[in-house]
Amino acid sequence: MGKSKLLLLALCMCLVTATMAQLSTPPNGGNQKSVVKQYIGRLASVEIVYNSPDVTGFNGQSRKGQIWGQLVPWGFAPLGFGLSTPENPSPWRAGANENTTIEFSHDVLIEGKEIKAGKYGFHVAPAENGPWTLVFSKDNNHWGSFFYDPANDALRVDVEAQDVEFREWLTFDFIDRQATSATAALVWENKMVPFKIEVKDIDKVTIAALKAELNNSQGFTGTNYQAAANYASNVGDHDQALIWADAAISGPFVGQRTFATLSTKATVLRNAGKTDESNAIMDEAIKLPGANAGAIHAYGRALIASDQKEKALEVFQYNAKTNKGQWPTNYGLARGYSAVGNFKQAIKYLQLAKENMPPNAAGVNGPIIDQNLEKLKNGEDIN
Repeated sequence: MGKSKLLLLALCMCLVTATMAQLSTPPNGGNQKSVVKQYIGRLASVEIVYNSPDVTGFNGQSRKGQIWGQLVPWGFAPLGFGLSTPENPSPWRAGANENTTIEFSHDVLIEGKEIKAGKYGFHVAPAENGPWTLVFSKDNNHWGSFFYDPANDALRVDVEAQDVEFREWLTFDFIDRQATSATAALVWENKMVPFKIEVKDIDKVTIAALKAELNNSQGFTGTNYQAAANYASNVGDHDQALIWADAAISGPFVGQRTFATLSTKATVLRNAGKTDESNAIMDEAIKLPGANAGAIHAYGRALIASDQKEKALEVFQYNAKTNKGQWPTNYGLARGYSAVGNFKQAIKYLQLAKENMPPNAAGVNGPIIDQNLEKLKNGEDIN
């Protein structure tokens, strides 16, 4: 048998052995398998599975200064096996042994470019000068990059590598985490290769998940409809928010007409710009059980925040009449009169609030009341 055939047979045997070696034997070449997973928001996730080589190498000899451009060739290079030829050069496998893979639970943007949910083979073409190319391949179960085929590329993006402090083991980190995005980074020896992953329409992703959950066992708990309505309202999906708010009030099994459920619907209506409808709902809500002095006070403050000052004063006056002498009704009157510019009356009721303040509220509210009294005396609104 010729030398070339013996070499090819030996290489094939190594590949077969490595692929089948699932016993408790050491990893091939000391390249330990690693997994990192990061959630973006509560639902979307990114998982990277890779084999992590070290700079020193399995034979104990340091390869420091020999990684980039030597052990890992610049650009796309012919590997002399499989599909990797001078005519079809391969990127680097972004690790060791089998494909590094990256899996997205939802559709995402990589450096602003779209890619569908799924698992991809992840490859990198380093550059001695200029940007590095990241390759996301529909093939995700090959050994290394020997069988890389550009026809299976799902996405390519270019990013800038950065110089960093020495890192012995190749590692994937998530170096920046935001509400709708995370930046992943390959770090090895003296280089870091970051790339931003952003969930497309994360609010729609969450709304879809909430719909599915409320069609399941979570839908038998009324407060879940309130929570879902508040979320949808806050992200601008007012129609869906109203559906869930109505379900909390009158839906089968879970619907209850309470201060809490009506308050939720009123908030949804107010966020949708339906102020009169919101106020009408709250006029009913504050007369229901559960509408205690603190809850009504909070509603009055919300009205001030939405620039409904006269309406807020009406609510504070109702609260003082219905819950006479209770904390914080006098404080509410002070805020209401201050909002409409009647500082004399505001001072009167703020002094009463200070005199009738319960001991457990004195530590926090005492100094604030004193500050607010000074503001009112200087003709300043305390809201």
